[in-house]
Amino acid sequence: MRAMQVTAYDTPLQMVDLERPVPGAGQVVVRVATCGLNFGDLLIIKGTYQEKPPLPFTLGMELAGTVVAVGDGVSNLREGQRIAAYTGFNGLAEFAAIPADVCVPIPDEMPFVDAAAFLIAYGTSHVALDYKAGLKASERLLVLGASGGVGLTAVELGKLMGAEVIACARGAEKLEICRQMGADHLINSETDDIRAIVKDLGGADVVYDPIGGDQFKAALRACNAEARLLPLGFASGEVPQIPANILLVKNLTVLGLYWGGYAKLRPSVLTDSFKTLIDWYVAGKLKPHVSNVMSLSQANEALELLRTRKATGKVVIEVAQF
Repeated sequence: MRAMQVTAYDTPLQMVDLERPVPGAGQVVVRVATCGLNFGDLLIIKGTYQEKPPLPFTLGMELAGTVVAVGDGVSNLREGQRIAAYTGFNGLAEFAAIPADVCVPIPDEMPFVDAAAFLIAYGTSHVALDYKAGLKASERLLVLGASGGVGLTAVELGKLMGAEVIACARGAEKLEICRQMGADHLINSETDDIRAIVKDLGGADVVYDPIGGDQFKAALRACNAEARLLPLGFASGEVPQIPANILLVKNLTVLGLYWGGYAKLRPSVLTDSFKTLIDWYVAGKLKPHVSNVMSLSQANEALELLRTRKATGKVVIEVAQF
């Protein structure tokens, strides 16, 4: 089978031929149809991610496809079943052997492209806004990096949950996509004063931040009393240092979230979230925004779209024709 692997850190992926895997106990083998790319994949390539597997390894955090073989001890999945899975690695390959308990059955009405764009982006935002921050209807939600893979889902989910949504992104074109996904107010991060605009709107009750750096600092100072801040990543390259005196004076709460960590820490958080999200999808309340669908051989070009922030929403690799 073909796979796109990291053979050395901070270098382009290499297409390699590998033996097709067989399922171990508790595993299934999936014929991969699609693989969603994420900002975390860029960190993995650089060797700066939380997890660092031995070289060489196959990139790809989330995949969708069809179960083609079932290992011993697996009773909840069958051959021919359509699934999506958060695997951490191994998505950019034609076949993947993965634990059965990370697989989420997907309905027939969910195309594989949507499925590969669904779990991490929607899962991260839903767990952040619902489980961690307890976002309430009528609260004001500020989403930084709002046109990105997770940011756009935060805009969509925030609106669905009844919040007043402020979307902050770079440039008019990206902000227009945020508006289409339900944002009530738009801030151009290239030209606008984030702090001043948010304060003029009445302040933020929840801040969703995959960016860090100066944008986090501005958002912190635009928070209302008892606001909750969710630092989810640092796409700016700067991890902000949070002044404790501001937290104290305004009774603010900072809530860290490593979404993937719940797969081991408390899996029910993810499975409960997935059930809610898939029900919303089937009901027509959610629609993943996929800006680019590219082939397996174009994986390096697809990653460059993320690196240069030229993509909006998700970038999905079509691994096999389906």
